[in-house]
Amino acid sequence: MLRELLARPGVEERCILRGRLGLMAFHGGNLERVTDVVASEVAERTETSLYAVLQTPPLRVHLPSIDFDPAESTPLARFLDHVDSAVALHGYGHRPGLRHHLLVGGRNRAFARHLAATLRRVLPARYPVVDDLARIPRDLRGQHRANPVNRPRGAGVQIELPPSIRWNRREDGWSDHQGVSRADHVDRLIEALCEGVAGWCGERVEPPA
Repeated sequence: MLRELLARPGVEERCILRGRLGLMAFHGGNLERVTDVVASEVAERTETSLYAVLQTPPLRVHLPSIDFDPAESTPLARFLDHVDSAVALHGYGHRPGLRHHLLVGGRNRAFARHLAATLRRVLPARYPVVDDLARIPRDLRGQHRANPVNRPRGAGVQIELPPSIRWNRREDGWSDHQGVSRADHVDRLIEALCEGVAGWCGERVEPPA
């Protein structure tokens, strides 16, 4: 399934190997908009690695995370072999009671708590950060071992971003997408993740329990 997606016109796969921590946005481009923008900029600023799959408009093909199989992508396999841990950026749609919430899942719970604490400190209070798995919808928890973010030896963190933090209200469009400029809160999100990633890079990577 992944091989078929990557072969489609309008789908671009990016893999940049730098540090041993990696940023991921494999539902990027026109699918879960803004996720690749955030992942790419955080990776560049922190000199960490990047793996992204971008779909250009009008494509919006949603392949489940567990179907991103490194056996079907040499760049993905190289990325996962290179990094010790990862942070995957995703975007979810409108859900009752979760309009502004950032959901911090993934199997590396120590790393998740570290990033959640930084996000809470840097982001405006209107964006609650949830890292208690019991409060995150099951399908957004990022706990499956086949999820690419959990494949590195230290596993990783899955961050689900709400539509509100990815939307530029002044221009009534998705931030950094199809000519819409950068929203202030996207800059704050990038700053928070840069600080959190930089603070974690010197930490010892431990496999999750």
